[in-house]
Amino acid sequence: MVMCQVLGISESGFYAWRKRSTCQRQREDAQLIQEVWQVFVTHRGRYGSPRIHVELKDQGRRISRKRVARLMREAGISARRKRHRVLTTRRDTSHPVAPNVLNREFTAIEPNTKWTTDITYIPTMQGWLYLAVILDLYSRAVVGWSMSGCCDEELVENALKMAVLRRRPKAGLLHHSDRGSQYTSRAYRLRLEQSGIMASMSRKGNCWDNAAMESFFGSLKEECMGSDVYSSHEQARQALFEYLEIYYNRQRRHSTLGYVSPLMYEQLGNQQTKRNI
Repeated sequence: MVMCQVLGISESGFYAWRKRSTCQRQREDAQLIQEVWQVFVTHRGRYGSPRIHVELKDQGRRISRKRVARLMREAGISARRKRHRVLTTRRDTSHPVAPNVLNREFTAIEPNTKWTTDITYIPTMQGWLYLAVILDLYSRAVVGWSMSGCCDEELVENALKMAVLRRRPKAGLLHHSDRGSQYTSRAYRLRLEQSGIMASMSRKGNCWDNAAMESFFGSLKEECMGSDVYSSHEQARQALFEYLEIYYNRQRRHSTLGYVSPLMYEQLGNQQTKRNI
């Protein structure tokens, strides 16, 4: 064979190589790709190599993150890409605004000391469905949410009601939002005051002042929707409920939290606090 002559090997050596069984490393890779694919499918294409690596480690697999990334590339497995978020903020210049007390300090040492909130829209065949969400910056848990076909004060008030009823925060909690008219309205400011909650607001036109919410909505839209458009508000509501309450809070591994879910992070924090008492 010409190729054997060029490479300086014998024809018998070439055919002996072709008859060899698959090496141990290749067999391991084939098995690992199946396990990677199973994790990928279980989480509906939402996980990239970092989260899949942690998931496999928790299952007892001793494997490096680089190897997981290589296997995913070779198998053509990649997580959904995040899309840019469209801003929905509507300001009312007649409303007073609060200073930016949060000042981009997106961490907290205890639950219910810093909340951040915002509104996004979900496209459906029946028109936009608006979603208001409140996150606890300690664990990134969704503590309150509300959905409506109208982007009004009631939308954000319902999310706040849920958060307060669920968490019953102590006075002094910091609540950060943008300067949208829903958050600067008299009714919303009164609800914050009645609950002993201090308002903080992003500076004008500065989305980075609420980067935690920007990141959350980016993940939600990509992981919950992808390129799909829901057929109705009801279908969107069901999918969002499942994502927020079942998947995101309880199952999704969060990179900011050392790749555990928000509620698991809070449970671990509670256990540590009890041990320190």
